Amino acid sequence: MQSPACMLVRAEVRDEADYKLFDAWYQNKHMPEAKEAFGIERAWRCWSSINPGVHHAYYEFASEAEAVAILESDAIKALIAEFSETWGERVHRTREILKVVQRVE
Repeated sequence: MQSPACMLVRAEVRDEADYKLFDAWYQNKHMPEAKEAFGIERAWRCWSSINPGVHHAYYEFASEAEAVAILESDAIKALIAEFSETWGERVHRTREILKVVQRVE
C-alpha cells in the first residue's frame, strides 16, 4: 500500500505591508491554480502564529512518487515562474516533500 505524501511550500513574506495582498493572491489565484495543475483533491494553507510572515501551503498527493514527480513537471515550472514574476525577491520560498507515516482519525 502506498503512503500519501504532501508537498510543503514555505514562504517568508518579508514586508508586513504585503501580508494581506499575498494572502488574497494565494487564496484566490495561486492555490486554486496549483490544485488544478497538480491534479490533486486536497490542499490547505496556514499562517504561522509564531512568525507572522511565514506562510505554509500543503498539497496532498496519493503517493510520494507523485509528489516527487511534480517537482520536475511543466505544471510546477509554470507556477514557479508566475510566482517569481508576481513576488520577486519580496517572498522567499522553499519546497519539501513529506511522506505521511501516520494519520490519526
